[in-house]
Amino acid sequence: MGEVRKLQKKLRQIENLEIKVSLTPEETVKVSKKAEFRSRLAELLLQLSGPQQTHCIVGEQEDKMKRQVEDTAEHHRGHTPAVKVAREDDQQREESREDGGKNRERGGQTQNISDSPGPPDPDSEFRSLKASWESVKFRLRTVEGHSDIVTCVAAVDNLVISGSRDTTVKVWHVPTATEQRNLGGHSGGVTCLNVPPAEYCRSLASALRLGEKERFVLSGSSDCCVRIWTLSSGQCVKSVYTFNTVTSLCFIAAGGGYVATGSDAGKLQVWDWLSQENRQSVNAHLDAVTTLQSQGPLVFSGSVDGSVCVWEVRDGGPEPLRRLQGWGSEVTGCGGGEEAGGRLRLSARGDHIFLACGRASIRVLNWRTGTVSRLTNHSSTAGVTDCVDQIPGVLIGSSFDLTTGESTLNLFSLPQCKYLVSLTNSDLPRILCFAAWLTPSGGHRWVTGGRDLTVWEQLQGNVKKRGDVTVRRDGRLDNSLTESDGDSEEEESEDGDEDSTPQDASDAEEVATSSWLRCVLQ
Repeated sequence: MGEVRKLQKKLRQIENLEIKVSLTPEETVKVSKKAEFRSRLAELLLQLSGPQQTHCIVGEQEDKMKRQVEDTAEHHRGHTPAVKVAREDDQQREESREDGGKNRERGGQTQNISDSPGPPDPDSEFRSLKASWESVKFRLRTVEGHSDIVTCVAAVDNLVISGSRDTTVKVWHVPTATEQRNLGGHSGGVTCLNVPPAEYCRSLASALRLGEKERFVLSGSSDCCVRIWTLSSGQCVKSVYTFNTVTSLCFIAAGGGYVATGSDAGKLQVWDWLSQENRQSVNAHLDAVTTLQSQGPLVFSGSVDGSVCVWEVRDGGPEPLRRLQGWGSEVTGCGGGEEAGGRLRLSARGDHIFLACGRASIRVLNWRTGTVSRLTNHSSTAGVTDCVDQIPGVLIGSSFDLTTGESTLNLFSLPQCKYLVSLTNSDLPRILCFAAWLTPSGGHRWVTGGRDLTVWEQLQGNVKKRGDVTVRRDGRLDNSLTESDGDSEEEESEDGDEDSTPQDASDAEEVATSSWLRCVLQ
């Protein structure tokens, strides 16, 4: 296992190096060895795994297998009369019970036993949800226009908004997959995006004397600015200088509205939506705030150091946010940011926060009690989880296989956190950001970003056209929610083994700059 862990660690470093703006000659040499490392790691994992557990592919192959099983079962029934007689006896007994139940009367009240509803099947809803996702079809379209890594995405109506390290924000028309607007104005890489709710857009539009149907998008950048753009014309109507590199932002729908921003130094700031005045500034974390999310009266913040804070929104007071709870990396299990990918992303639901921190599993933190569970998002420790998000009833986690370079979206039911299916495509690159929304007809539209910007559009009805996405089930992800037991094998694979070869200055620089966040900010 020692060599496996070393190879996994090297591949993690190489994957993060490939996201950098430029590479030194020494780093270029390391990146050139990726194929060699992958081949060796795959060979070792094959030797260690023993008998392989195959993926269950749903669709035509599954139907064919079911027909084969049914034909075989019918053949056996024809040669096992004892079983047939037993089943006939069971059927007669059942009919007898039904007749007795329908005609039984006590105290003038008819007791219809067979017609009375039985206890609900707790798994029926899950089975129905799983079956619907097993038959889903998506069309993938890659839209080109950015000259660097896509760092963040958002969506509204038929529009996709993407932010890139190339300093631009672009607006795309989904039905035609064409670029509609190029929002240039930032002097540094764009790190985060947010689309405020329509009612708050109307209030700002009224203050600016714009059309009441105007929608806005917020962008944060390493140039220390938050800009507010109109989607109709692409005009920058407001620019807020924060005095700090903006690494994350969210909109708080309370009162007149607030914009919360996180900085590379761990500072959390709150700005008034209409006046853009600074309402609060607090040192929330010890390192960069890489994720912010508002949910009703709460705001959740996460940092590259693995810590998570929960804030209560108090509209009308001198400071809009009050910290309710905070948990460090020793609780969340998301420490060691550099080797784990250098950032933390979260998605909250009630008392639970789903955390993606570059490891093979998704951490599930109960922010009220501090208890943590692990949701397996990859069948081995050679996996990377970069982002996590939710759609109604479903949790979605990205998974990147260091061994094969395969990128996958894993779906889990909510609130049970039971594995549903995995969606993948052979040409899909590593997914670094994700957004989802529903069409008016109820179909799913998603957008993923990284090296490519890809729009996922669900094919509706009984479309004969084959989708671009492979739907499969990996049995190794079933029953994957487990209690956290401290340092697991995946942490040991990253932190427990050091390369026996001497580390020169360039190696040290590689580790120091391998963070995805720091790559974005260069």
